[in-house]
Amino acid sequence: MDLGIRGKKAIVCASSKGLGRGCAMALAEAGVDLVVNGRNAELVAKTAKEIRDRFGVKVTEIVGDVSKPDVQKAILAACPDPDILVNNNGGPPLRDFRELDRAKILEGVTQNMVTPIELIQAVIDGMAERGFGRIVNITSLSVYVPIPGLDLSSGARAGLTSFLAGVARTVIDRNVTINSLLPGKLDTDRLRGPHEAGTLEEPAAATARKARISADVPAKRLGTPEEFGQICAFLCSVHAGYLTGQNIPVDGGLYVSAF
Repeated sequence: MDLGIRGKKAIVCASSKGLGRGCAMALAEAGVDLVVNGRNAELVAKTAKEIRDRFGVKVTEIVGDVSKPDVQKAILAACPDPDILVNNNGGPPLRDFRELDRAKILEGVTQNMVTPIELIQAVIDGMAERGFGRIVNITSLSVYVPIPGLDLSSGARAGLTSFLAGVARTVIDRNVTINSLLPGKLDTDRLRGPHEAGTLEEPAAATARKARISADVPAKRLGTPEEFGQICAFLCSVHAGYLTGQNIPVDGGLYVSAF
C-alpha cells in the first residue's frame, strides 16, 4: 500500500533502538525524511546510517534525552515544521511505589507526560495551518492493565492519554490526528533482562526467554519492532485521517476486552 506520505518530514523521538527505531524504519520505507534521536551517540549514528543506506531518505541525528529542554530545542530546530511526530521515551524502572520520592515522581511524569505534551504544543498549530499532521504517542499496555512496580510509568502515560483525548478532537477538522499505540510484550531490550542494550543473546537463551515471556500471550510469541513500526506508519498515512483520539493495543491479544 502506498501510504501517501513520501517526501513528508517526521520527528521520531527515542528512535535509535527498539520501538522508536521500528517506527523510524517504517516511515523511511514510506519515503519520509527523518529526525532520529537517542541518548547514545553511537547507536543514533548506526541507526541513521542504516536508514540512509536502505531507503535513501534524509536523516538528521539529534543526540540526547528528549525530556531535556535543550534537546527538544535542537530537535525542533532541525525540523521546525514536521508533518509527523512520534512521541517516545523510556519509562521509569520497575520499582515499588514506596521507594519513590518527589524527585523521582516528577522525573517520571516529565519523561512520559510533560515531554510529549511540550512537543505537541510546539508543532500542532503548524500542522493545522498546513492541513496535514499525524501525531502518534508510544505509551504502554499498562495504561489499561496496571503492572505493580510500573505505577509511575502507568500513571504518567494514563495522564497523557486523558490529556490528549480532548486535544485530538480540536484539530481533526484540519486533518491533524493524535493517536496512541500501547505496546504489550514486544521483543526489545526492555524484555531482555540483564543483557547490555544492543548486544546479542545466545540463540538457545533467546528462544527460552521468548517462550517464557510469551506464554500468556494469545499469539504465543513476542511482537517485533518492525511490525509495530508498520502499524505506526499506517497511522501516519493519508489513509488514517478519520482516526483520532484512539488508543490501540499492539499486544498479540493479551489485553482481553470486547470493547
